[in-house]
Amino acid sequence: MDFFTRLFNQPSVAQLEPAQVQALIAQSPRPFLLDVRTPGEYKEAHIQGAELIPLDELPQKLSRIPKDRDVICVCASGSRSSAAARHLSGQGYKVSNMQGGMSRWMRAGLPVKKGAAK
Repeated sequence: MDFFTRLFNQPSVAQLEPAQVQALIAQSPRPFLLDVRTPGEYKEAHIQGAELIPLDELPQKLSRIPKDRDVICVCASGSRSSAAARHLSGQGYKVSNMQGGMSRWMRAGLPVKKGAAK
């Protein structure tokens, strides 16, 4: 079974609105914010503190995602991040997805940062 088939055959995960995500990342301990978009998309606008791991690199980079923190997945519209969240859930992570992605985040007027991933 290939990676994308496995991604779409995972259990559903919790869906969060951008305002909920903003409230959660202001708390301690801060959840791990995983951005699964491309480097170009991330550079244009991302949430402060979000870690970039493009969806197609996720299987090789799972070790960068902590299992001892909540994980919130983000993409442009919520589709790729939903697939990533289902995959992570199947791997034992406590994970949720931000509905509507960065599009909804920016429409809500929430803060963004620009620039490439470090």
